[in-house]
Amino acid sequence: MKKVLTIAGSDCSGGAGIQADLKTIGAWGCYGMSVITAVTVQNTCGVRAVYPVEAEVVQQQFTAVYEDIFPDAVKIGMLCNEEIIEAVAETIQTIRKMSVVQPKIVLDPVLVSTSGRALLEPQAKEALQTKLFPLVDLITPNLGEMKVLCGVENMEVSEREAAGRKLAKENDCGVLIKGGHGREYGDSDAQDLLIPGADKPAVWFRAPFIENPNTHGTGCTLSSAIACRLAQGNTMEQSVQKAKDYLTGAIAAGLDLGAGNGPLNHFYKATIQDQCMGG
Repeated sequence: MKKVLTIAGSDCSGGAGIQADLKTIGAWGCYGMSVITAVTVQNTCGVRAVYPVEAEVVQQQFTAVYEDIFPDAVKIGMLCNEEIIEAVAETIQTIRKMSVVQPKIVLDPVLVSTSGRALLEPQAKEALQTKLFPLVDLITPNLGEMKVLCGVENMEVSEREAAGRKLAKENDCGVLIKGGHGREYGDSDAQDLLIPGADKPAVWFRAPFIENPNTHGTGCTLSSAIACRLAQGNTMEQSVQKAKDYLTGAIAAGLDLGAGNGPLNHFYKATIQDQCMGG
């Protein structure tokens, strides 16, 4: 059984954060572990409060995991502040020094919640880009996050490949630009763009928008699913395609829970584990 670690915030409503990550990891037949970076007070209507965990405690959690159950892949989500970013980066560097085998690392650069609340301190953006981006295999920003990371006003379809390739080249990693919010940019369908590496051909994933308000935790779920597939030996392109197929099904079967944007149905297909194990 492959082992996947999520480093992210806790969502008490169970729709996003480590709760969504662990459901996804379990759905793909992997063993899930977690490092909690923050306790959030939220529900389907929005985020009410965020309480970051001390950076030293984050580092202790990460160390306790890898010293005993070494992960095949790591998904990184909400990090809150510069101190936590540094703690995670230092621990990854320690792992690189101690082990020949390295876990695949997927980073979902969580900057703002769907309801508009900032989830990363503004001054921590530079630390995220300079200290953590160069250590990961894949970064999965949405269109709004790409604008912030690239310091641009627009992120139209014609501009995305150049922006993604620049980010990939600067950090020697893959970049997946998520187009789920593409309607805000005039997109007629959902257009995700994968740059597997600075010098590798771009891959577009296009699909109709799903008319379903139950989308709480989509970014967490996608990045965790990609991490699972990478842990199981798939290429980056294969991992993204499989993860997107899974996410589409989970959204379509979303749960009508709560008064806001409800959660996905992570276990919408009981045979998903069999599919995963069979390739």
